[in-house]
Amino acid sequence: MARPSKNTESSGDTYRSGFVSFVGRPNTGKSTLTNALVGEKVAITSAKPQTTRHIIRGIVSRPLGQLIIVDTPGIHRPRTLLGERLNALVQSTLGDVDVIGMCFPADEPVGPGDRFINEQLDAYPRAMKIAIVTKVDAAGKKQVAERLLQVNELRDWAALIPISAVEGVQLDVLADELIALLPTGAALYPTESTTDDDTHKRVSELIREAILEGVDDELPHSLAVTIDDIMKREDKDMIDVYANVFVERDSQKGIIIGKGGERLRDIGARSRAEIESLLGSPVFLSLRVKVAKDWQRDPKLLNRLGF
Repeated sequence: MARPSKNTESSGDTYRSGFVSFVGRPNTGKSTLTNALVGEKVAITSAKPQTTRHIIRGIVSRPLGQLIIVDTPGIHRPRTLLGERLNALVQSTLGDVDVIGMCFPADEPVGPGDRFINEQLDAYPRAMKIAIVTKVDAAGKKQVAERLLQVNELRDWAALIPISAVEGVQLDVLADELIALLPTGAALYPTESTTDDDTHKRVSELIREAILEGVDDELPHSLAVTIDDIMKREDKDMIDVYANVFVERDSQKGIIIGKGGERLRDIGARSRAEIESLLGSPVFLSLRVKVAKDWQRDPKLLNRLGF
């Protein structure tokens, strides 16, 4: 993971800066937590597993330090070449971060998936490990206490913090604790920055997020979105976005389009609203649905689609 050059505007012996990555099984609130700490949407969220596919950096600047949150795909047992590449991406990223925060939902018991991921953390001795019990707003006090005890037994964590990203409970405590574990040094990005992701990637992810709503469990893994162009019209306050939605089979293409194109229009309307918020301008969105047969297993297609 390449590190940016130091930003001299925030420096000093007590200032800290570095990288943290959140891990955990699906739906533990990792991307929601990233967005809450950054203060804006930099990572898409979905109840579907393996939603995150790219390395996303969210930047949190505070008086005593700068925290770069690296949102990664989840650690899982891969079934396709795409899965293998995503796991390799996670492994290379975790090997370079300063702190790993493992997320455990307060309303669910610690299970085999949690224990599997916890065991994988031993492969990254460089990073400090903290435990984050998420979604305390969805659990009673007794549940939260039970979860804290369960999580505490897994390893000797550098910190154990219960939070709610949705209600903002203890987010400041978490941010301060994370920064305290970082090495001393100047800010790595300008303090007004919130992410280093390029616009094309953020737009493609917003479209994918809109597609993921309401689809069955099989389809999310077969979805990929690419951007052909984002252009501002010369004569109007309008931005044209041309995007492609790739699936693996014709039947999946039919699911995305829907009867009479109804579902595709709904996807377009919901993603356009998010894109307009991001770009700060009215948007014309062109979506084309295409079939790339078994792209998750095809090295050439994976390269073409940005994996």
